Amino acid sequence: MIEELVKRYPVLESIKDQIGDAYRLLEACYENGGKLLIAGNGGSAADSDHIVGELMKGFVKRRPVSAKLAEALKQADPERGAELAKKLQGGLPAIALTNHAALSSAFANDVDGTLSYAQQVNGYGKEGDIFLGISTSGNAENVMYAAVTAKQRDSKLSVSPERQEESLRRSRMFPSSFRNRRPTRSRNFICRSTMRSA
Repeated sequence: MIEELVKRYPVLESIKDQIGDAYRLLEACYENGGKLLIAGNGGSAADSDHIVGELMKGFVKRRPVSAKLAEALKQADPERGAELAKKLQGGLPAIALTNHAALSSAFANDVDGTLSYAQQVNGYGKEGDIFLGISTSGNAENVMYAAVTAKQRDSKLSVSPERQEESLRRSRMFPSSFRNRRPTRSRNFICRSTMRSA
């Protein structure tokens, strides 16, 4: 699968191993009942939403609910349950931390808006979850605070040493990075962190 991806998008060749590492982290997370928490700003916030949209429903293939759930839905309400059993899809649990306006604005007003993502990682995160922070510049303080919060849970990071800003060195976190060859957009920083304890 990764070979096919790299064949279609040769720019990814330099980070092929990191893509494999990220896949294995996510696979283990989902096999153990975990979830993905994602954050970013601007276009990276939109990317966060898009990733969640692809994970929480079928993408190329439909993901029907289990026969057990389908039957339970029909038992709970014969009319609505049948419709639910037919149309609901299995999802890979993922939360974009970018969409909680009431929480984010309340935290910004009462505490510190730069820490809003960190607060959500602290509240939603549990052992085995993964935090994915996306920053175009690699310097988004609110994303870094969230990564540090995830890291404090004895997190494991998948890394590439291409960019190592001083703030990252201080927190002992390093980005997985690549530059997209399209001139209009680049994503220079992605921090993946697996939360080990609650």
